[in-house]
Amino acid sequence: MSITQQYALDVYRAARHGEPAPPAPGRDDWQVVRELGEYRRFRAVLAGRPAQGRLRRLWARRARHQPHPTC
Repeated sequence: MSITQQYALDVYRAARHGEPAPPAPGRDDWQVVRELGEYRRFRAVLAGRPAQGRLRRLWARRARHQPHPTC
């Protein structure tokens, strides 16, 4: 059963029981990504590491060490 079919079945069951429809699949994906970032920052603080800017510093360091492509 695909996720779309499962969602349609859940909406049908909710309507039959007079309950609110469940959220559509994928609707809260960005919220989950944001919460994952917050959790990783929290874990970094607990471990005594800087909580922000780690990826930006890594990318900047890599950009400095790689030769610039000429067009």
